[in-house]
Amino acid sequence: MGTSSAFSGQGGGTPLVPSWLDNEGSPTAAPDSVPPAGPPAAPAARPPIPPAADPQRFSAARNSFSRFASSGGSDRRALGRAVSHYVGSSSGGARTAAARMGSARRAGSRLLGFLSEASTRGANEALRSLHLGALAGRPIEEIFLGLADYVCPDGGNIDEGIAREAFIETIADLAGAGIADLDGLTPDQMQTVFELYATNAIEARLCNDIGAKAVSFPSDSRQAARVQAQLNDFIRRAVADALTTAGTATAALTPNRVLTFVESIYEQAFKILQIMGDAEAEGA
Repeated sequence: MGTSSAFSGQGGGTPLVPSWLDNEGSPTAAPDSVPPAGPPAAPAARPPIPPAADPQRFSAARNSFSRFASSGGSDRRALGRAVSHYVGSSSGGARTAAARMGSARRAGSRLLGFLSEASTRGANEALRSLHLGALAGRPIEEIFLGLADYVCPDGGNIDEGIAREAFIETIADLAGAGIADLDGLTPDQMQTVFELYATNAIEARLCNDIGAKAVSFPSDSRQAARVQAQLNDFIRRAVADALTTAGTATAALTPNRVLTFVESIYEQAFKILQIMGDAEAEGA
C-alpha cells in the first residue's frame, strides 16, 4: 500500500477500462524507409471514448475496506467483502479487472522476459542486450533499479505510475524473499520475482481505485502495518494460486507467449481473489 500514497484515488465517473490503457503509441518508421507511392493514407480513427461508469461503483469496496482498516486488521470479514466487491461490482468481474492492469501487464511480461533470458543466456548477456552491461556483477537491487526504465517506462498517466511504483516495491522485497544473485537465479526464484511484482501491482491498483485518501486507517503505526501486511498477503495467495493453476514453468516461456501468460495470470488471480473474498466474508 506504500504505492497508493502517490495517488489520490480513482474518479467515480472514470470508465472501467479507459481508452488509453492499452495504447502503446504508434510505431516509429525505420530511418531509411521510403513512403509508399500514391495519396497519403487517411489518419487512423481515434478509439471511441468509453462511457462513464457508475460513479458510486467503488463505494461498497471502500466502505468495507475502511471497516477492515479501522479494526486494525481484525475484521477479516470486512476485508473479504472489500475484495469481493472490488472485483465483482466495482471492476465488473475478473476479466475487466485484469484488463485495467494495462501497464502492469506489459511491465510484468518485460520483467519475466528479461528473467527468462538471464536464466538461459546468463545475466551478463541479458544485460548487454539492453545496453546495460555496466550493471553486470552489481548487487541485484542495483541491477533492478537500472532495469526500471526498460520494465516500466515512466509515463504521465496513473496506470504507468502504478506499474512503476509496484516495480520499485518489488526491488525492496527481493532481500526478504532471499533473492540476491541474478546469475544464480533458479526457476522457483524467477517465479517468486514475478509473483511479488504482480502482487504489488494488484495491491496498488486496488488501493488507488478505492481512493487511499478516502479510507480511514488506524493512527497506530503497528496496526496500519498489520493492515498493509494482511492485504498484501491476501493478494499474494491469490497470485500464487493462479501461477500454480497455470501449471506453466515461467523459465520455459518463449518471448511470444510471455504476454499471453501474464494476462492469464492476472485474470485468474482476480477470479481467485473474488472467491477468497466471498469465503472470508462468510467467515469460512
